[in-house]
Amino acid sequence: MNILQLLQTCFRSILRNRMRSLLTSLGVIIGVGSVIIMVALGEGSQRAIEESITAMGTNLLQITPRRAINRSGAATMTRISGFTRRDIEKLRNESSFAQAVSGIVSSNLNVTGAEGNANVSVQGVEPDFIIARNWVVDAGYFFDDEDMQLRNRVAVLGRSTAESLFGEEEAALGEQIRIGNNYFLVIGLLQRRGAGFGFGGSQDDVVMIPLDTAMTRISNTQTINQIVLSVVAREYMDAAQKETELILRESRNIVEGATSDFDIMNQADLIDMASSTTRVLTTLLAAIAGVSLLVGGIGIMNIMLVSVTERTREIGIRMAVGGRKRDILFQFLTESVILSVMGGLLGVGMAFLVCRLMTMVGIPAAISPLIIAISTLFAASIGIIFGYYPALKAARLYPIDALRYE
Repeated sequence: MNILQLLQTCFRSILRNRMRSLLTSLGVIIGVGSVIIMVALGEGSQRAIEESITAMGTNLLQITPRRAINRSGAATMTRISGFTRRDIEKLRNESSFAQAVSGIVSSNLNVTGAEGNANVSVQGVEPDFIIARNWVVDAGYFFDDEDMQLRNRVAVLGRSTAESLFGEEEAALGEQIRIGNNYFLVIGLLQRRGAGFGFGGSQDDVVMIPLDTAMTRISNTQTINQIVLSVVAREYMDAAQKETELILRESRNIVEGATSDFDIMNQADLIDMASSTTRVLTTLLAAIAGVSLLVGGIGIMNIMLVSVTERTREIGIRMAVGGRKRDILFQFLTESVILSVMGGLLGVGMAFLVCRLMTMVGIPAAISPLIIAISTLFAASIGIIFGYYPALKAARLYPIDALRYE
């Protein structure tokens, strides 16, 4: 029997009992579809997390003071050693990998506008901040070095803040806002960004003012809460982190062997950690979904055994007219593989439909071509593994006994 005749015979047998064949493949359909959907959800979530972290800045190092514990007898005091302008200037002048460096002084304050007030994050930053953190000013402009030197009272607003203070976002441009006892001229509006990774609220609830202005007029402080440094390329992140630590230790007169009084958070490490957690969860969910594939395989074996019993006389006739045991074995094995592959293809179609619907309602899902190929091949393997025993049983029937079977 050649391959074409074998396939024709198998398809005739399958189509003879269409509903039973469909129900037999149902376990494989659900199994393949579930595995692809679970992996797609994991991939989509991983990409969403990576995009959210990347939106915080390009190849970002975030440097924050470390809490130091001083003990004097029974007394315990916690202090935070902030950064100085000298630390930032030394980083900016000596770093080999820095694309942009900015200090940050931030606090949550009540801000008043013409149409209302809001409690938002007021951030004193430098002009390089929008480069380091990937912010875009899509109306007006951002303050520059001259505004920093003159300590001008100018502000750039997030879209949500502008809407809260002036009713309409665009109406904020050229108007004044009050922060404490100081009035600031609104010179720009930031592009809307929404919620970000690790943020308690919207990133658009923000007011940015020059760093020196914030330190003298708002916070009345000489220290800086945080430094952000954007690295020129991702492959230099580790080298930049080590260099940054050395520069700051020298700037802060930390002796060799002593613990640094600051922490450096590497954005690449944060992405790797989040991705690793997502991959573990995705693998677990896919493994759970894969159990239904095994259940589908058992269903195929069960139906094929029933089919062998029902078609015993047919098998006897085939053998009597010259059919070889190998032909019978391949026929039943091919039927099993066709059933499982059909289920796999229908499962892929179901997964595409479900993932499309999830994407439409805002749930991130990304189907990988690799997982589709693996799932389809696994479905075919299920057909071979669970179809082999029924096929072997059919091939081992004695022609005389098969012809006598009623």
